[in-house]
Amino acid sequence: MALAARMVAIADGSDMMGSLRNPAGWNNVYGMRPSWGLVPGEPAGDTFLHQISTEGPMARSPADLALLLGVMAGPDPRQPHALPAPDPALADIDPATVRIGWLGDWGGAYPMEDGILDLCRAACDALAGMGCHVEDAPPPFDRDALWQSWTTLRSWTMAAKLSTLVDDPATRDQIKPDAVWEIERGRAMTGMDVHAASVIRSDWFATAAALFDRYDALVLPTAQAWPFPLDWDWPAEIAGVAMDTYHRWMEAMIPASLAGLPALAMPAGFGPAGLPMGIQLIGRKGSDRRLLGIASLYHRATRWPQTHPPPSPPAGHHRRNKGGARSSRKRGGGFCPPPAAALNPIGRICAPPRHPAPLCGNRRAMRRPIGARR
Repeated sequence: MALAARMVAIADGSDMMGSLRNPAGWNNVYGMRPSWGLVPGEPAGDTFLHQISTEGPMARSPADLALLLGVMAGPDPRQPHALPAPDPALADIDPATVRIGWLGDWGGAYPMEDGILDLCRAACDALAGMGCHVEDAPPPFDRDALWQSWTTLRSWTMAAKLSTLVDDPATRDQIKPDAVWEIERGRAMTGMDVHAASVIRSDWFATAAALFDRYDALVLPTAQAWPFPLDWDWPAEIAGVAMDTYHRWMEAMIPASLAGLPALAMPAGFGPAGLPMGIQLIGRKGSDRRLLGIASLYHRATRWPQTHPPPSPPAGHHRRNKGGARSSRKRGGGFCPPPAAALNPIGRICAPPRHPAPLCGNRRAMRRPIGARR
C-alpha cells in the first residue's frame, strides 16, 4: 500500500502462493516472483529441498522492477541452486515476436468472481493491440493433480520451517489456526507422500517447458476474487463455489509457484465497482528479463499505475461474495474502497494527485501473524 500511495518507489517481499502478485493486482502496481534460485535466500538450515517460496521486487513500473531485481539477484556460493543475475537493462523487444497464451480460468476449473475474466482478457487484448500475438490456450495440466502436489509440498515446507514455533508454548498461540492445521498436516506426511507430490511437480515442469516452445508467456489473473473487506480472513466462497481450505481462493497462483517459474504481475485496470485487478505473465524458468521487456511494452501503452480508480462506492457499501458469504472468522475493520478520483473518459491516463491515497488491500497485506506467509 505504501508503494501504491507513492510513499516509496520500490519494495520487496516474498511469494509462496501469490504474496507479490495478489497485492500488486489489488493495488494497481507491478510485482514479480522471479525464477526460483535467482534471488538467494538465507543459507540457513536446509538449502536443497524446499523450492516453493522466493523473494522478489514490487514497483510502479517495469524499469524500477528490473532495477530492484538487479540488486536482489545473483548467485550465492553457499546456495546450491543459484542462478546468474539477469542484465538489469530492459530487453528491447519487438512486439511482433511476442507470443501470449491466455489461460483464463484454466478451462473452467478456477472459480472467478464476475468481471475478473473480462477485465483480464481486455488486458491481453491491449497486448494484442501493441502487435503481440495472443491466443486462448487450453488448460495444459490436470487442476486436481496440481492442487494435490502443491498442498502436499506446501504443508511439508510449513512443517519443516515452523514446527518449532508450534512446539513452543510461548509462540503457539501467536500462530493462526489455519497455519497450525497446515503444519500438523505436514508433520503427518511420509517421505513417499512428498516424493509422489514431487513427481507431479516434475511432470508439470516438463509440460510447461514444452508449452514455452510455443509461448513466451502464459497469462492468468492475479486473483480469483476482487479485494475483500478487512474483516474477512479469506473468501468462504467464490462464484458460488465453497473454498475447502483457507488458501484455495489463491489456486490460480500455484502453476508458477509449484514449478519455480517467473511470474510478473501487471495492472489490468479497474472493474465495474472501481476495484483494481491484474494479470500475471508466467514464463519459462530463466526468462525473467524477457518478461520484464514485455511488461515494459505494456506499461508504455497503458500506464495503469499513473491512472486513478473511479469514484468510491457510497458510504457503508460492502462488497460481498455472491450469496453474501464471508469467512467463518471475522476481525474488526471495514471495507477499504478505492479513493475518490477522476478517470478520463476512456479509463486511462490521468495526472496523479499531489498526495494520492492507496488502493485496496486486505489486512493480510498490511500485517500478518506468524505462519501467515502465502
